[in-house]
Amino acid sequence: MNNIASFAADYSEARDKFLAAARLANAETFRYDNPTKGPKGEALSTDVAWVGPTDASKVMVTISSTHGVEGYCGSGFQVDWLAGVGASGLPKGTAALFVHAINPYGFAWTRRVTEEGNDLNRNYVDHSRPYPVNEGYLEIADDLVPADFSEAGRAAADARLAAFRRKVGDVEFFRAVSGGQYSHADGMFFGGGGPSWSNRTLHAIVDRYLKSRQDVAVVDFHTGLGPYGYGEPITHYDIGTSGSRRVRNFWGESVTESKRGQTASQARDGLGHYGLNRVLQEPQTRLTMCTLEYGTFDRESGQKAFRADHWLHKYGDPLGKEAEAVRKAMRRQFYPETDDWKEAVLFRGHQVVRQAIAGLQRGAL
Repeated sequence: MNNIASFAADYSEARDKFLAAARLANAETFRYDNPTKGPKGEALSTDVAWVGPTDASKVMVTISSTHGVEGYCGSGFQVDWLAGVGASGLPKGTAALFVHAINPYGFAWTRRVTEEGNDLNRNYVDHSRPYPVNEGYLEIADDLVPADFSEAGRAAADARLAAFRRKVGDVEFFRAVSGGQYSHADGMFFGGGGPSWSNRTLHAIVDRYLKSRQDVAVVDFHTGLGPYGYGEPITHYDIGTSGSRRVRNFWGESVTESKRGQTASQARDGLGHYGLNRVLQEPQTRLTMCTLEYGTFDRESGQKAFRADHWLHKYGDPLGKEAEAVRKAMRRQFYPETDDWKEAVLFRGHQVVRQAIAGLQRGAL
């Protein structure tokens, strides 16, 4: 446990390590093949591992790679838990489900988005209803991903973005940028266009493994917001609900609730949290979920890397000479490859998952 060798150098190695660790844990595995290929022509898939009794009434779930490139973090934890903890860390009547690389395309291509260009954590809206409108994004969309990505072109776009930020303030600016938008399919934080393959696959996993369970806890691993190396458990339950009470019972004072204005995350629509809540509903199943968000570098450098990635895939050549620098910046922003950061990920990950398993044993509130 807490072995930094659990982390991988690329998607293929991460998958190999996950499956090897699953074998060590005597886990049942299942594969969902993605229709696309990686940058080297490699096959892509979402893999799941089940540890514990098949009839368990309580299930601890971890998800990696909702935002593609962020998968290095969650995968490293999943490998470490399977290889070092395994069934010995599960109380009677409790099982663990590991969803590895739910967005394998983004993981392999060093992107946050899916093969459809969707931000998966904005894609779990009800697609039968009109999409939310992000008025702020409409105003700045062409400056976030300008066609002219030369130094002069970026400077002009940045000046217009700075003017918009001064006009609306920091909170509204970041909400416009990252809150989610459903108007520009090749833009940033796009959540529309119908359920993505990853969305449909997660629902298939829920149908196969989680329907009819009494209590389900979910920890979805993310990176990019907050202090370097710190893992913040973020939740989105309405204030005063049983879900809000449970997250406090599970994770204590460290949990932050978006509905209480306690987190920097500006995501409001299409979250995986809401998607799972629609299919795992009380009283049949009590779902207790958090996004475990690990800090890396400052938000401004993250936006710079993300904008370059979108420009590359909209106007450039994802396999051309300019791609290497873009992917290098994305990888650094969302996966700092330092020993101390990896150690922090594992320590906090094991702590939060251990707290969730303990919370499952306490049952209803």
